[in-house]
Amino acid sequence: MSQHVCMGAMIKCSCGSLPAALMVIPRSLEMSGGPLGASILDNLPMANIPSFGTCCSLQNPAVELLTAANMGALTPGPCLPVTTAPWFPGSPTVLLGGIPVLNKESKLFCAWAGLISVAEPGEFTVAVP
Repeated sequence: MSQHVCMGAMIKCSCGSLPAALMVIPRSLEMSGGPLGASILDNLPMANIPSFGTCCSLQNPAVELLTAANMGALTPGPCLPVTTAPWFPGSPTVLLGGIPVLNKESKLFCAWAGLISVAEPGEFTVAVP
C-alpha cells in the first residue's frame, strides 16, 4: 500500500534544483484525510506543477542556449516544466471524481527529460493500492 498524494505534497524533478509543492485544482472537492486529494490529471504545468528552480537538462532550450553562450560548460537555466501526459500509474482501483488517484509511487515526465516524483505525499493517513 502507498499513501494518497494531496494538495501541498512535495514533488521533485530529476533535472530541477529545488523541490516544489503540488497544487491541486478542485474538481470534485473530495478530500484525502484533510487536504484536497490529487488525481493523475493534476499534471498541468504551472497550474499543478510549479517551477523546480533551475533546470540542468540540455533538452531545455534555455539551458541549451545558456550552455552554448558559456562555451559549452553546462549552465542551468530557468525551469519551466512541460508535462503533457498524466501521472502514471496512479491507483486505478481508487477514484476521485471518476479519475484514478495519485499515489506516492506515481511519476510524471517533463518534455525536457526530467522525471518528476513525489518526495512527500502531503498526508500519511490515507493508504491506496
